[in-house]
Amino acid sequence: MRFEGGNFSSSTNLDVLAARKSQLLMGIRSLHFALALMVSLMTASRADDKAIEGSLPNVIFVLTDDLGYSDIGCYGATKVSTPHIDQMAAEGIRFTEFHTAASICSPSRAAFLTGAYPQRAGLYMGINPIRTAHWFLGLHPDEITLAELLKQQGYATHMVGKWHLGTEPEFLPQRQGFDSYYGMPCNFSHSPKFFDGDDEVFAKAPLNRLTELYTERVTRIIRENVGEPFFLYYAHNYPHTPYRAGENFRGSSQDGVRGDVMQELDWGVGEMMKALKQVGIEDNTIVIFASDNGPTKNTYAQPYRGTKYVTFEGGHRVPFIIHWPDRIRNGAVSNVSANAMDLFPTLSQIIGVKLPNDRVYDGVSLVPLLEGKFLDRKSDAPFYYYNCENLQAVRRGDWKLHLPREKKQLPFWDKNKAFAGLKQPVLYNLRTDRAEKSDVASANPKIVKQMLKLAASARDDLGEFMQRGRGQRPTGSIFPGVPVISHEKDWGAIPMTTAQALEIERKTRHPDWKDGEAK
Repeated sequence: MRFEGGNFSSSTNLDVLAARKSQLLMGIRSLHFALALMVSLMTASRADDKAIEGSLPNVIFVLTDDLGYSDIGCYGATKVSTPHIDQMAAEGIRFTEFHTAASICSPSRAAFLTGAYPQRAGLYMGINPIRTAHWFLGLHPDEITLAELLKQQGYATHMVGKWHLGTEPEFLPQRQGFDSYYGMPCNFSHSPKFFDGDDEVFAKAPLNRLTELYTERVTRIIRENVGEPFFLYYAHNYPHTPYRAGENFRGSSQDGVRGDVMQELDWGVGEMMKALKQVGIEDNTIVIFASDNGPTKNTYAQPYRGTKYVTFEGGHRVPFIIHWPDRIRNGAVSNVSANAMDLFPTLSQIIGVKLPNDRVYDGVSLVPLLEGKFLDRKSDAPFYYYNCENLQAVRRGDWKLHLPREKKQLPFWDKNKAFAGLKQPVLYNLRTDRAEKSDVASANPKIVKQMLKLAASARDDLGEFMQRGRGQRPTGSIFPGVPVISHEKDWGAIPMTTAQALEIERKTRHPDWKDGEAK
């Protein structure tokens, strides 16, 4: 049997095998792709069974910002050219059913780095150091990040790009397992400062040079770490606004400045892959490409409904690519359902470190896919769509139920005006209605009842607006005794004396602080 460029061929009759496997392949609806993926990856596994058990692979995790499902060529983009990312997909596994854990930056990143729903990891709000309710918060130091996981096996750990998990010293990357950091601690609009370690390099980051600067540092890290395993978390700010294209890319696309920025980002990925090849470590380097959440315009989320900030598919479903020549010999497209929390257990298994047993993880390892096996997750396992503290939707198999909500529960960034104050649950079948247009709740009362029960269980575990869940871990805070308030509108619930003490500490740490200005 062989799999060549998307065409499946065999000297044996695979129709019988396909029929037997059809009910077992969780989340894979196309048997053609299911079998092709299995054969491709089993071939790779037999060719080199020592890839996981033997020498440790390097790991590069490329996380883009606000990049939508149809933003790159291999996912349907027509106005931009992304040949380097497309090549990664052609040589690796391209997922079509991958979901982030949030539709905004901070909580999504927390899920990728910790393997837990943001609500469980305690960081479910969009951290903004300008906000009175947020400046003293961040990812809790007790959370175990991917960097800390890989350090257990002797990995050098580096981060380049946007952090956005807290800007106070207690929460910066160097305190979360990274040996080096180069980039911006938060959004440009929150603070435009750019750092190399603890040193401020730019008071105002040069946006037109951002990809150039990142690419230079990424390729340097690759060249300086030959001979030892390394983990590089490359969290590019783009295409999050504001953005500027480098001189060589201005006017290069058919989609304005955003398209130019996308093509420059792709160039940077190409330079990264070239560096890996030049130093001879491309085959034993896992490169993972994803986005933190959907785009701000639905144009880039097609064919799905919604954008960043909402819990329609367009806010959560993003590109996800795994490239690892030592284990993936032929490219494949996978319809297996996967999510951000799967990254942590996947890398844990690959490097041979057991998951800590003192906490709950919400993902499963994707390694079985690399061995032609099935994931340790039931096909009807639920996935929860939270928007900050508010549980807004539940998915189970093909069904997705949008839940009733009150306006007071909604985070200020929620753009879903159609469902603001939703009184009755709305049910969609994503297999037949991926644009989430036809409500079939009335025709499926049993499904609705079952999914409402799942939602109640999730709220008990992961919380709801102004309600802690039994499974939630603490939010990082320089004032652990102060209640966590997600929305500035609810800050009045904090005692006046506490608010005054926080303000005194803020001015002590940041003497130049003025209300409404970035630090």
